[in-house]
Amino acid sequence: MMKIRTVVAAGILAVLAGCSMGPPPPPAQPRIARPVFVPPDTNYRWTNGFSASGFEAMHQMIGRTTLRPAEFHWAPNFPVDGDVAITIDTANQIAFVFKGSQLIGVTNISTGKKGHPTPLGFWTINWKRPMYRSRKYDNAPMPFMQNIDDKGIAIHGGVTPGYPASHGCIRLPMAFAKQLYELTKPGNKVVIEG
Repeated sequence: MMKIRTVVAAGILAVLAGCSMGPPPPPAQPRIARPVFVPPDTNYRWTNGFSASGFEAMHQMIGRTTLRPAEFHWAPNFPVDGDVAITIDTANQIAFVFKGSQLIGVTNISTGKKGHPTPLGFWTINWKRPMYRSRKYDNAPMPFMQNIDDKGIAIHGGVTPGYPASHGCIRLPMAFAKQLYELTKPGNKVVIEG
């Protein structure tokens, strides 16, 4: 009987020795989940990587890489230095506006529908008009128009349904077009990829 008591007492002491009498350790700091940047899976006909940079900057700015029709975002602060440059992504119907190397705006757009493609390549804003009317298409209004070529292709305010619907121009949501018009000047660069 004595041996049993000794064995039980030794067992109890071993269990108690494993217990800590001090305060429990502090809980581990919670990990904040950050969204992971995943570029859109796009099969471009022509690109120089400007859209890819735009999507990465867009993800940093708003936490995602998609926009609903007519959706746009402006950065809360713009850098003082740097020229405005615009990247148009016809494949994803999104435009990125940079000032220097910082993304300052992103918007859903509507580019040329079938039979009226928006031309890809490197362009420059040639001239601007706060209100202009199309000479080709029934005097259609082109508010906040910024011409980029000699055939009438321009960036301007209009309906942006989320898919290509224009006669080749780049349509922007009206409020975005107005603010962009105030930021740009002739000579600013435009890259159209798709």
